[in-house]
Amino acid sequence: MLDGAVDLSTSAAVAWVVTGMPGAGKSTVSRALAAALPRAVRIGADDLNAMIVSGAVWPLGHPADEAERQVELCYRNIGALAHNFTASGFTTIIDCVLPGRDNLDRLLRQLPQQRARLVVLAPGEAACRDRNAARSADEQFDFDGYSELDATMRAGFGDQGQWIDSADLTGEQTVRTILEQVAIDSSVRWPIGYRTPFGRAFDSPITRGDRR
Repeated sequence: MLDGAVDLSTSAAVAWVVTGMPGAGKSTVSRALAAALPRAVRIGADDLNAMIVSGAVWPLGHPADEAERQVELCYRNIGALAHNFTASGFTTIIDCVLPGRDNLDRLLRQLPQQRARLVVLAPGEAACRDRNAARSADEQFDFDGYSELDATMRAGFGDQGQWIDSADLTGEQTVRTILEQVAIDSSVRWPIGYRTPFGRAFDSPITRGDRR
């Protein structure tokens, strides 16, 4: 279930889904977002996939049916971890490429106990390519389907969640943008007295209309 309202004073039941094209900055932003919340954990789909030592097939690989099974396995593992962390009082930040609405729905079905907030990082194809080229050789990835992926994402859930053009934003600035939007959504409350890593202390709950 996608939900725009988040109570950050009791936010363990919230699952933040951070998605975007390869190179959009999901890993950096999801880690920084987790660090900005009082009690949070990051779950990276790539990290889970990397646990397969032999027999791994990447989502666009072959055989296609095995690739699809491993995508579904990844979603189930994300859901299981999110459930366990939620039960222990942690907010979950999920870092995962979601090519379309079907993928989003399949992931959400694995999060029945959490209210999900979708964040889409959309810096554009050029920025994603530049960021990939700037990575060390062992961290670069071979992907050339940006236009198609961007189109399927926008067609599938372009009217859902919070889309952010992060081409000219640092990771910290992107997290600020995310949290500022949260602060003006209805029913949002921060823990009283909580200080974010950006230096802001919250002496009273923030609700819609109190943006600063």
